[in-house]
Amino acid sequence: MKIIQKTAIALAASGLLSGLATQSAIAADAPEVSPITANVTVTNDYRYRGISQSNYQPAIQGGFDYAHESGLYIGNWNSSINWVSNTTNNGIKAPIEMDFYGGFKKDLIAEGFASDFGVLQYYYNQTGGNYNGAMLNPNTTELYAAQNFTFGPVTGFVKLNYSLTNIFGIPNSAGSFYPDLTANYDTGIWGISLNGHVGYQYIAGQPATSSGLFSQTPSNISYTDFKLGATKDFGAGLSLSAAYVSTNANPNWWNTWTAPGAGMQSSAGRPGAVVSLTKVF
Repeated sequence: MKIIQKTAIALAASGLLSGLATQSAIAADAPEVSPITANVTVTNDYRYRGISQSNYQPAIQGGFDYAHESGLYIGNWNSSINWVSNTTNNGIKAPIEMDFYGGFKKDLIAEGFASDFGVLQYYYNQTGGNYNGAMLNPNTTELYAAQNFTFGPVTGFVKLNYSLTNIFGIPNSAGSFYPDLTANYDTGIWGISLNGHVGYQYIAGQPATSSGLFSQTPSNISYTDFKLGATKDFGAGLSLSAAYVSTNANPNWWNTWTAPGAGMQSSAGRPGAVVSLTKVF
């Protein structure tokens, strides 16, 4: 469930490939650029659309991307998680999130303004138990469309994700969507860029029941999230990022959970700092 961060890595990797390909054309003796890139990240808290997926604990993440010169690409990204495991799920556990995506990305408008269209499948390898009526299988399929932009030192994208299925186990939520604006400013100092993001998670259907997980569900569980931070590029594909993340998500719905029997703990979208170290190969 980390389309914002995964997409940022994928876009950066794709942009790197594009730039290297151009350099190869100029320098005939330069080595051929591989269409395959890989990435690995360690973070103190896996936040997706502002919501902690790791119960405010560290997570390890990684994946790979294949980008064809035609603009077609496929990829996989994975992360340790700690939310598909609680009493309402009747003992179901899914310690890893696996995302599979593919699409088409090309500078259709102008150089530095790549358009990106694709499909994304969130998959949770689940074991034990059975889902009850209040929580459905969290596997989710989304379509997305993004427009990247470059204005001097400012880069970023506007993006829209649309769910074809129930979103992350919420009943009657097919048709949910998430618009996203992300921007980065290259300061030109010590390889540091400033990062900003704002998004709105709209949940379709607004499910509510009189018992179980949704007994305290408000009529509206949609929310806004934002992020402000900075990234330090050390070169050779290594970068360190730090950000302040927050949401206005209703804590009666978006909660953290611990082991079965421990119950609800706190809001999963409360303000916090996220620090991540990423290596792109």
